[in-house]
Amino acid sequence: MTVLAIENLQVCYQDVEVINDLHLSMEQGEIVALFGPSGCGKTTVLKSVAGLLEQAKGNISIADRAVLSESVSVPTEKRKVGLIFQDYALFPHLTVAQNIAFGLVDKDKQESEQIVTKMLELIKLTQYADSYPSQLSGGQQQRIAIVRALACEPDILLFDEAFSNIDPQFRFELIADIRGLLKEQNIAALFVTHNQDEAFAFCDRIALMHDGKIAQLDTAEALFTEPKTRFVAEFLGQGLWLEAKVATANKLETEFGSVEYQGKQDLSDNTGEVVDIYLRPHQLSLTANDMGKYKVNLERFIGNSYQAMITSNEQQILVTEGKSFLHKQVDVSISEPVTKAFFNS
Repeated sequence: MTVLAIENLQVCYQDVEVINDLHLSMEQGEIVALFGPSGCGKTTVLKSVAGLLEQAKGNISIADRAVLSESVSVPTEKRKVGLIFQDYALFPHLTVAQNIAFGLVDKDKQESEQIVTKMLELIKLTQYADSYPSQLSGGQQQRIAIVRALACEPDILLFDEAFSNIDPQFRFELIADIRGLLKEQNIAALFVTHNQDEAFAFCDRIALMHDGKIAQLDTAEALFTEPKTRFVAEFLGQGLWLEAKVATANKLETEFGSVEYQGKQDLSDNTGEVVDIYLRPHQLSLTANDMGKYKVNLERFIGNSYQAMITSNEQQILVTEGKSFLHKQVDVSISEPVTKAFFNS
């Protein structure tokens, strides 16, 4: 079932267009990230789904029920969405159980207590029912905020930078736990983040936004290996643009030698043409050579590898290597196939 359908969404602030003709759909149980640079519109989309923006125009349906159109604008409290924020928004004067029960106003006391018990069992925090938020860790508070939203049986959960206040050493453990919980309950979630690692770890698909539009909606792997635009390629990590000549349908020639091409584009009719390829540091390799064209003048140890910096045609090139090449002359080669070629026309 389609849980969320956004069509032709447009949002303007004081005649400045923030979101332009945005389309997005999600299925039940799916987790999708709205990901991108600051100011790209991701939080605006989330607020539009939640019903928090009067400026939103277009069509939004949640669980096949129209909540926004030319003739409909359903208020937030009737949209059956759960909102989870980075500051948890727990009531400090209420116990954990009271926080979870807060939205269960249409349930009698016994049913409410049963739901609270079930929610606490889901996140294995039953023993904290009578504790106050100040007595819990950040990760525990966030779990409580999530099951408080789940207790109201929403059709979709909306996360706004929900993990940014969690200590880094615990963040991805919490992400794995919450992802497992959502999958177990078959609940869809729309997740706003500016953190690539969070988006990759938490979500099934990622909507990478740019200037108020979705530049590409895909899996993390597809975004990384098959970027549709130069912006997508560059935004997902530091790299090097390199000219390459099409030698055959599956081989390109570059200043670093030949490289195998394994992209989905058919280059069989483009022999001799020049394309651009985007190479990330792990796709390059160094070989020590006293007569080598390049010299490693800067290097940084990053735990399990080294990041070496060389210069070619006044362009700084970053290479990830398993050993140190500092102050050595080197040759550079491309160690992995490329999967995307960009034509200049």
